Amino acid sequence: MEQRKVFFEEGYLIIENLLSSQEIEKCQNEIERLHLQCKEFLTQNDPRKNHFQMEPFREKPNCDDGLPILRKIEGTRDLSATFDQLAKHPSLVKTVQTLIGENLLLFRSTLMLKPAFHGSAHGLHQDSAYWPMEPPKLVTVSIAINDATTENGCFKIIPRSHKWGLREWGGIARRHDDPITDRNDVDPADQVEVPLKAGSALLFHSLMVHGSGANLSSKPRNTALYAYFSSDVRYKPRGGKSMQKTFPVIAGLNGKTELTLTSGES
Repeated sequence: MEQRKVFFEEGYLIIENLLSSQEIEKCQNEIERLHLQCKEFLTQNDPRKNHFQMEPFREKPNCDDGLPILRKIEGTRDLSATFDQLAKHPSLVKTVQTLIGENLLLFRSTLMLKPAFHGSAHGLHQDSAYWPMEPPKLVTVSIAINDATTENGCFKIIPRSHKWGLREWGGIARRHDDPITDRNDVDPADQVEVPLKAGSALLFHSLMVHGSGANLSSKPRNTALYAYFSSDVRYKPRGGKSMQKTFPVIAGLNGKTELTLTSGES
């Protein structure tokens, strides 16, 4: 219960050493494989190339080894058994259940990448400002696949900002010398850096205001990011999106493997 108290008071929680050294190495190798796969998809014009987003402020098309310079990979559970299984990591699932209940569904499965010398800054924002889920009370999990430091662009959060209510934020990807926010009512000085050792995780409320610095260092900063929600959160699509969406079930719900939500369901 102490973890739950800290999470809802401060808006975040840190789990040290969630992954073993073997698990970290497996994830690092899988990220390398996914970069190779991206190159293959681009060459073949495979529709799966749309899972991959290039770093928008890269100074050259590819790395010296010819691999693409990526900002993120969306839908990793559809591309990688390794990252599909990581979403179900027993220690992680147990902790998230402590926070939001036994029935867990997966909203997002992503790799956020900050390549060496090229990784862009992420402007301050709240995840729920971009997500069609109500009420806005998901848990975002960021697992450091290698050390996240000040130099390579670790997370920055504003503690207790999850109590501010939902706001609008604009674009997230920013050049390293751009303002971290366009809002006049948010003071960047309130940010707290959250460096993490590889294998540790940051869990935070989807209303928590957060961002990250650019990576101008020689070391990448790779993060496996998942977002979980409980079965009382509803799907509320915007902008003409499909009124139905199917989500993977991570735990509970009588052993179901997926659940289709329809907008308007109570």
